[in-house]
Amino acid sequence: MQAYGIQSMLKEGHKHLSGLDEAVLKNIDACKQLSAITRTSLGPNGMNKMVINHLDKLFVTNDAATIVNELEVQHPAAKILVLAGKAQQEEIGDGANLTVSFAGELLQNAEELIRMGLHPSEIIIGYNKAINKTIELLDELVEPGSENMNVKDKNEVISRMKSAVASKQFGLEDVLCPLVAEACIQVCPKNPANFNVDNVRVAKLLGGGLHNSTIVRGMVLKTDAIGSIKRTEKAKVAVFVQGVDTSATETKGTVLIHSATQLENYAKTEEAKVEELIKSVADSGAKVIVSGAAVGEMALHFCERYKLMVLKISSKFELRRFCRTTGAVALLKLSQPNPDDLGYVDSVSVEEIGGVRVTVVRNEDGGNSISTVVLRGSTDSILDDLERAVDDGVNTYKAMGRDSRIVPGAAATEIELARKLKEFSFKEMGLDQYAIAKFAESFEMVPKTLAENAGLNAMEIISSLYAEHASGNVKVGLNLEKGACEDVSSLSIWDLYVTKFFALKYAADAVCTVLRVDQIIMSKPAGGPSRRDQPAGMDED
Repeated sequence: MQAYGIQSMLKEGHKHLSGLDEAVLKNIDACKQLSAITRTSLGPNGMNKMVINHLDKLFVTNDAATIVNELEVQHPAAKILVLAGKAQQEEIGDGANLTVSFAGELLQNAEELIRMGLHPSEIIIGYNKAINKTIELLDELVEPGSENMNVKDKNEVISRMKSAVASKQFGLEDVLCPLVAEACIQVCPKNPANFNVDNVRVAKLLGGGLHNSTIVRGMVLKTDAIGSIKRTEKAKVAVFVQGVDTSATETKGTVLIHSATQLENYAKTEEAKVEELIKSVADSGAKVIVSGAAVGEMALHFCERYKLMVLKISSKFELRRFCRTTGAVALLKLSQPNPDDLGYVDSVSVEEIGGVRVTVVRNEDGGNSISTVVLRGSTDSILDDLERAVDDGVNTYKAMGRDSRIVPGAAATEIELARKLKEFSFKEMGLDQYAIAKFAESFEMVPKTLAENAGLNAMEIISSLYAEHASGNVKVGLNLEKGACEDVSSLSIWDLYVTKFFALKYAADAVCTVLRVDQIIMSKPAGGPSRRDQPAGMDED
């Protein structure tokens, strides 16, 4: 029997949802579910999530970017929120949670408006007006004098970095921030806007506690040196990508050997050749050879004879970083290096940290291009979480190198924005004033969530925050330890202006995208292997 309507137009097996109830509210519902997951891990008292991804890897974290990345979100509308969170992570590296949670709150309020009878397009117009007004208001809240900052000054850096690190590792920020700040300041180029996040490395070593963590100017490789020489100082370095070994010839040939002496000579020539190569490297002044692949037995023997230290770095990304640290040029084949191609290190030594042998490459006075934060902790998942906190700190440093303006943290900014937007909505004519008022209400999510996660009474706190702000104390925020409202400038809790700016902007954009959808048409999924069985082969960098 011939189908009719839209059924006849599309192939069988498709899904078609349209109209407010089916499409819009279902989309909003999916996004609300996603933001409900991330919301409880917002702020310093946020709860951890245990996510086990499809490869059976366990994540215990309250970092929203990791959570939404590892959840395989199927619903197309919720995917838009995930993308907004990812965009925030790429742009700033912190504040993904605010993006996703705030977008969910906006959508929940939009749902109430739709149920009241507003049309989605009126809500979108209202939300757009509201976000533009918010950005104007955010500019007014910037702390005066914060736009010029010395990025080399440790205390200024720590004050701006503290809230980003505290939201991941509450209570440890006083230990972590000085470490991260120092590591960043060491590798900061002349123009701080060109700061490269990749130059601050993290080495995670089990055992000890966080207070045993240190900073190394240079690199920490998790491998032992090959051979018996375990440390050298003020040495030149030669880097070979192909490995240090006798190379097989291009052509195949057969050798006919008549007598034993000929066989001896044949073996000797090979030895002589290898020795000649290694000697040429030693003569060029290099004391350390770094190989990107296997090191042959015979080559190693001659390296020992000429007192060369041999390191093997199998990851090509690590090899690149090693070249950046030492200023060496990676050579393809084992041959005599030019003096220009050699790198320089202050010291290379094999140290034992917590039962693990690591090679520490230090480069104190050279062009400090890489520094490593050595993290210690009791379990792998704690170390992973510490790494995320360090990562957030480094990203915040990069953001403050570009724009160092700060706004009051601890929900002071959000309450002030909510109050001012509420006033703005009363001046608007037309239906979009309801949408603006709801947008203003959405900001209450931040203090409310912070209070709920800390186990405080949210309603009391929000009303007392509003009361303080109405009487002109713009910088009053939430002190979670005391469970009371205090001036945040005395507690020195600041958030970066760019983090807030992009988080709110991305959230509003994502929400408007979701609200503009009124039909969902899904084709039947194609057969064949599913997309997640992607070929392996990339290392974790």
